[in-house]
Amino acid sequence: MTVQDIRAFNRFYTNVIGALDYSRQLYAPYTLTESRVIYELAHSPRTDAADLRTELSLDAGYLSRILNKFEQDGLIERTASEHDPRRVRVTLTARGRQTAALLAERADESVGALLATVPPAERPRLSEAMHTVRTLLSDGRPPRREDVLLREPGPGDLGWIVARNAALYAAEYGFNADYEGLVARIVADFAEDHDPHLERVWIAELDGRPVGCVMCVRDDAPATARLRLLLVEPDARGLGIGDRLVRSVIDFARGVGYRDLVLWTNDVLAAARHVYQRHGFVLVAEKPHRSFGVDLNGQDWRLDLTADPGE
Repeated sequence: MTVQDIRAFNRFYTNVIGALDYSRQLYAPYTLTESRVIYELAHSPRTDAADLRTELSLDAGYLSRILNKFEQDGLIERTASEHDPRRVRVTLTARGRQTAALLAERADESVGALLATVPPAERPRLSEAMHTVRTLLSDGRPPRREDVLLREPGPGDLGWIVARNAALYAAEYGFNADYEGLVARIVADFAEDHDPHLERVWIAELDGRPVGCVMCVRDDAPATARLRLLLVEPDARGLGIGDRLVRSVIDFARGVGYRDLVLWTNDVLAAARHVYQRHGFVLVAEKPHRSFGVDLNGQDWRLDLTADPGE
């Protein structure tokens, strides 16, 4: 392989994905770089401008101009960092989150149309080729947040949710087979009877394998959704996957008209509780119980979806 081979491939691929005219490709007034900044802000609830510069390797002046444009458009708010007043914290407004969701939807549609041109029998070959390129050119670097894809479940993914929940909770918290039975019933109920407009499952995928999941299902209470079965594989933690999964549930639940989002967890799940708190969930009740072969303290958490997300 020569330098010219790689340059030829780059020219080919940028044309394929419409990188040179990205705003027209997505029918939106944002370039590829601007869309990427919006993406980072949508999936990193606490992002400083310095973090964005480092993550995206952007010139400070160029990023500043992009952020100025976003602020004028009402997409972002800039405040002093809670941890270091010299740093600027950048967050999406409600309008910014709507824009991010629209860009993501249109990007999915664009890529879906591209993938539709590939015969189904050839898609595994394409996936493997893309994985090979990423692996060889990453030079052994650890995975990054942008390497993680959130998608709908495919064949076998619901079974994976049951298996991985059972294995991880047994290894990390000593839960017995009763917990596997509970997860199996939850997943089976969803598989057999769910409203796709009001209920959904997300799978987090990294390097072609599932590494996380979460569910949003209807609760018995009126206008209330329930978040269930949040899980992130140990070797994929630290990439913000839990935050992205929870944010996806919140955005979906709010978007389809739920007024409340609730969940039940146990206080031993400290990392998950911190994720819920970061996204505004409030502890409303707790009660000791013995389940899954261990003594636990169950907790009910609630998020008011009618409140201003920016508050």
